[in-house]
Amino acid sequence: MQHKAPRRTRERILELSLRLFNEFGEPNITTTVIAEEMNISPGNLYYHFRNKDDIVNSLFAQFESEIGRMLAVPANRRANIEDVWLYLHLMFELVWRYRFFYRDLSDLLSRNRTLELRFKEIVAHKIKVAQQLCLGLRSDKAFEASDAEIDALATNMVVVATYWLSYEYVRNPRKYTEQQAMAEALARGCYQVLSLIRPYLRGETHRVFEKLADEYLQKLK
Repeated sequence: MQHKAPRRTRERILELSLRLFNEFGEPNITTTVIAEEMNISPGNLYYHFRNKDDIVNSLFAQFESEIGRMLAVPANRRANIEDVWLYLHLMFELVWRYRFFYRDLSDLLSRNRTLELRFKEIVAHKIKVAQQLCLGLRSDKAFEASDAEIDALATNMVVVATYWLSYEYVRNPRKYTEQQAMAEALARGCYQVLSLIRPYLRGETHRVFEKLADEYLQKLK
């Protein structure tokens, strides 16, 4: 029991910190606030984490692990449009779970060198996956675009996905934490990113896309 207790406390600190960072913004939460919410002493918190950056880096490690498993194209076949749609949907859900990273991105990166380097790698990986998905569709004659167009498109998709929650926050900050409002916001973000590839789709893939898009738009009405 003594061996397991520190791990449980550490996990509780991370869970609470993630909730507080998401709800109020990471710059507005101190280790003192976290300790008070946990009903533990600051010394107990510092036993598990040296400072707030240590908590942030630990949360980012969790996020990095989850997104690393997600950032992969099918290994035994070429991706289809349903894969692209599902990939984006799951990506937006993960971004929402760790939304403080995206909401406070500029501030975090400006003062956390470790985070700066690792987040840069994630962005580069996202672009590579988007390129691979487009190339897979092109190989199946379902997508018509040059290599240069695919490179630009992949970058644009990642830019929109990365900053979508910031856009939604600016649109309606008072509803930013409301579950229903943000579920709709994530659906809009997924649709917005996918709409970027619509002009390049051909044949049956284009028809499948239109069907999926109609279903999404119906949910947003």
